[in-house]
Amino acid sequence: MGLLTSDSAISDENEEDMEYCSSEFEEKELDMSLSKIKKLEEMNKDFVFEAGDIDSEYTLDFEDFKNEEVNIGLKSNRKGVDLDKIIRKQLVKNEYQKKNGEIEPSDQEKTKNINHLEKNGFKVNNYVQGRVSGHHTESCSENSETQDFFDYDMKDQTDDENKQDFFEKDYINTEKRDIETFSELNLSRPILKALETIGFNKPTAIQSKTIPIALMGKDIVGSAITGSGKTGAFLIPILERLLYRPKKIAITRVLILCPTRELAIQCHNIAKKLICYTDIKTCICTGGLSLKIQEAELRKRPDIVIATPGRFIDHVRNSYGFSPDGIEIIVIDEADRILEEGFQDELNEIIKICPKSRQTILFSATMTDKVDQLVRLLLNKPVKLFIDPKNSTAKSLVQEFIRIRSQKEHLRTAILLYLCSNIFKTKTIIFFRNKSFAHRMRIVFSLFHLNSLELHGNLSQEQRIESLELFRQGRIDFLLATDLASRGLDIKKVNYIINYETPRSFDTYLHRIGRTARAGCNGIAITLVGEEDRKIMKMAMRIAQKHGNILRNRSIPWDLIETYHSKLEKLESAIQNVLIEEKQEKQLLQAEIELKKSENLIKFNDEIKSRLPRTWFVTKNKKENIKRTFLNKPVKEIGKIKKKKKKKS
Repeated sequence: MGLLTSDSAISDENEEDMEYCSSEFEEKELDMSLSKIKKLEEMNKDFVFEAGDIDSEYTLDFEDFKNEEVNIGLKSNRKGVDLDKIIRKQLVKNEYQKKNGEIEPSDQEKTKNINHLEKNGFKVNNYVQGRVSGHHTESCSENSETQDFFDYDMKDQTDDENKQDFFEKDYINTEKRDIETFSELNLSRPILKALETIGFNKPTAIQSKTIPIALMGKDIVGSAITGSGKTGAFLIPILERLLYRPKKIAITRVLILCPTRELAIQCHNIAKKLICYTDIKTCICTGGLSLKIQEAELRKRPDIVIATPGRFIDHVRNSYGFSPDGIEIIVIDEADRILEEGFQDELNEIIKICPKSRQTILFSATMTDKVDQLVRLLLNKPVKLFIDPKNSTAKSLVQEFIRIRSQKEHLRTAILLYLCSNIFKTKTIIFFRNKSFAHRMRIVFSLFHLNSLELHGNLSQEQRIESLELFRQGRIDFLLATDLASRGLDIKKVNYIINYETPRSFDTYLHRIGRTARAGCNGIAITLVGEEDRKIMKMAMRIAQKHGNILRNRSIPWDLIETYHSKLEKLESAIQNVLIEEKQEKQLLQAEIELKKSENLIKFNDEIKSRLPRTWFVTKNKKENIKRTFLNKPVKEIGKIKKKKKKKS
């Protein structure tokens, strides 16, 4: 049974007022168990798993990313500033200014025009959606200006040969015959039936190598390119082992740690699909979801807990009736990202409180020094499974670069608007370095009638999930994101990736472009390259040439870019008006929240005082400082080098 099974959504703000009703949960658990038993009985006893075309890649569409269980734990009514309403009002105002000079329409006329916009497809579930018009102009050359990127010498990254002594030598080279079907892995019928149901036809390379070794109970260090099926690689053997667990006493046996809420929810959704014909129970514990419901589920001791490190420690310290003493398997997914998020201390604490006699599976896209230290601390003679060449990308991925000279740097936003209006119109993820600029571009895109949504850390959990869900469904064309969306998220058939700026590191660049060309599909990644971005781009082009990937330099019509830039300048006042009105609405909303909080403190004063105070492993401010230090370290080091050079000259 999943985590969230209430009839009404419960937010973090009012979760203190919810009382746990054991009888309701027990009744629903019984109904769920009976339905699963019925499914097992309905299975054909003569069932033989059919893998279909063995040459086809596996496909899995997570259209129910915002599934019923997770959605129940979110807010029932969307709270926050209605940015789309503000933008629509500004668009109406702009239309009247064009026709009548500076005369502003009356409130009645505004309402009439807003309704007209909504009727013409400008609004879908509180989000702006418009029609795009424009001509298609595209010019690509594979040789033009490409050689300029290779002038800068880069040091090749080599692995330390001494590290091999740490790993299980018998399994370092796993060159065996290809496994064509999941039935060759000797999996149980309920698992095979679930794999067939969700469309897993042929095991990927990382799955065929990982599953047999994981079933043996050995520790594993794994790495593969994005979109290669790493989540299935550790979930399938775990579920197979849990089918043979002792069932007399309920106990939590598996802990899966993910760096972000979105990845945890995605992993939980895959697990729910794979256990549909079993009696295995899962639970998700992340921020943004109701603490009370999570505590109630943990008291039932689910077989698998999927969590972010911070929230898991919170439950260990503060949730009555939950203990990690029975954990037999720990999975650390995206270990490098977990360390980047500043969870090093949390990981160390989790290792201390979990049993030493356990199986540990660690997946990391990049093997940094910190990840290597973590491997040596956590794992015991692990099997090393590095399936793909280091820093490789999918063969079906085309990488394109647009060179921006220093004198044309001010046209960067206009270039993006031109590309999105004329060339890359559907299923496009655009990456930005910071949250505030991504939010500004959300307003700009709406004013240019480009239907878009944003995805970054300043949004509530409900807004993040809703943005992803609408993008998955194809109801919006552009997802304006920070690096929150660069890792692990598996969205079906993303056509294009646009890097508005290059990321801080080459590893992050690989993760960004890995959101497209997944599971055998084609994809294009476009990067706007300024004079200061040449270092990462030269490395990208060197590695792409080494692995045989397609590289192009895209030329653009600068006269049209100037036209878009002039339009953008005319809309600057409208952008500022939207930002000001949004800020005022946020302040008003915050005042209402504080008032409600004060009323609750008075109304439930006795109940609040009777509760035991929660303890925290790391405060929020300390966590932000750790993350900021980690992210800014390379930038500071580069700055010091530049200063020294200036002094010598």
